[in-house]
Amino acid sequence: MDLSSSKLRALLEKRGPIKKIGVIGMGYVGIPAAVLFADAPCFEKVLGFQRDSKTSGHKIEMLNRGESPLKGEEPGLEPLLNKVVAAGKFECTSDFSRISELDAVTLAIQTPFKDQKDLEPDFSALVEGISKAGKYLKPGMLVVLESTITPGTTTGMAKQILEEESGLKAGEDFALAHAPERVMVGRLLKNIREHDRIVGGIDEASTARAVELYSPVLTKGKVIPMSATAAEVTKTTENTFRDLQIAAINQLALYCEAMGINVYDVRTGVDSLKGEGITRAVLWPGAGVGGHCLTKDTYHLERGVKLAGNALDYPEAADSIYVLARKVNDFMPLHMYNLTAAALEKAGKKMEGAKIAMLGWAFIKDSDDARNTPSEPFRDLCLEAGAKVAVHDPYVRSYPGVEISEEPEEVLRNADAAVVFTGHSMYFALGPEKLKEFMEKARPVVVDGRNVVDPDAFIEAGFVYRGIGRGDKNGHELK
Repeated sequence: MDLSSSKLRALLEKRGPIKKIGVIGMGYVGIPAAVLFADAPCFEKVLGFQRDSKTSGHKIEMLNRGESPLKGEEPGLEPLLNKVVAAGKFECTSDFSRISELDAVTLAIQTPFKDQKDLEPDFSALVEGISKAGKYLKPGMLVVLESTITPGTTTGMAKQILEEESGLKAGEDFALAHAPERVMVGRLLKNIREHDRIVGGIDEASTARAVELYSPVLTKGKVIPMSATAAEVTKTTENTFRDLQIAAINQLALYCEAMGINVYDVRTGVDSLKGEGITRAVLWPGAGVGGHCLTKDTYHLERGVKLAGNALDYPEAADSIYVLARKVNDFMPLHMYNLTAAALEKAGKKMEGAKIAMLGWAFIKDSDDARNTPSEPFRDLCLEAGAKVAVHDPYVRSYPGVEISEEPEEVLRNADAAVVFTGHSMYFALGPEKLKEFMEKARPVVVDGRNVVDPDAFIEAGFVYRGIGRGDKNGHELK
């Protein structure tokens, strides 16, 4: 019999059911998670932990007023936040010593990469969060990492820091698990409730305790238990696969442009083949991939293989198909630049001195999430070429070093080219007449990175049109 596991089980039984929970990190993952924990009748109190910093300290007062700092379309989030704050079941604090009051604490902290070339992640914020959890850790508590991490981190770095800070032993004095978030902005509450939850503990007792934590917030979803490292690989793999699928359709879009055909016709044809054993999972092409997850989780998976230290049997000198997919998706903003430059040339203009109106700064539609947005490298390329760039986004209020307007007319006024980077709902209403009126150009340019505009309508109105995957229209005659 495993004596350490037996000791942990006894400690957990003595502590009783989970009643008080802490969530470290009040962002796109931590806020909805904390609110749903607080809304569950079986839990008494949830504390959200947020550093009182210059950039994010404002969240503390906002959350304690029942106001969400997330300004995109998030159905149900603010009403539920109001409800749990009014009921006294949720509170946000910068006092990390209150971790000692809890039965369980989760960490929802970003894990970006410093340099993707050498696969070195920036774990500084996560290490700080783990250290604070360890400093105030008490026997019988549960610690869960929700952040996407390099496989091996839970049983390696996280376990080591928690043990050093607390003087306790993981799997003996406290439970430790990884339960990765599986959410997308715009549907945070829905995703947490309805998606299956991957839960991986460092031992059976830790897994069981983590299952107890997450089960009450699930509606349609079920818990899938496994080891901590398997959970880490599951999360990094699902994002890596999605990135690969996007790269596949983006590459097809580039092929279709070269062959003079419409990628959306091809996509419809491929997607129509259905039946037993047929899974195409064809996604949509676009101006680039952004966000915190897809842009870096491939590198966590690649790094996990290296850290494991075992021989990898793989074609000699061949690139990883996952890293190659990343390169394809990272290329799309440059392709958007090339489309824009070509369209301007056809309109008798150069990129140098042109005014470019960028429509959309968030990486995903109807959201304020601009992390790793593909709009930024496109803007940089335009500025380097001597263009003037104005940016509109209905949700993103600020971004370091970038002036963002809430008024599309202001951005489009006297612009030589309107470039759609985000598929915000409002952009679908921008017809050629309205755009031409704003732009005040005899031969305006429109470049569509999200299949938002009707090419025929814009071409007929005298625009020079370019669109990703629209080989059937990109070479059109001028009207």
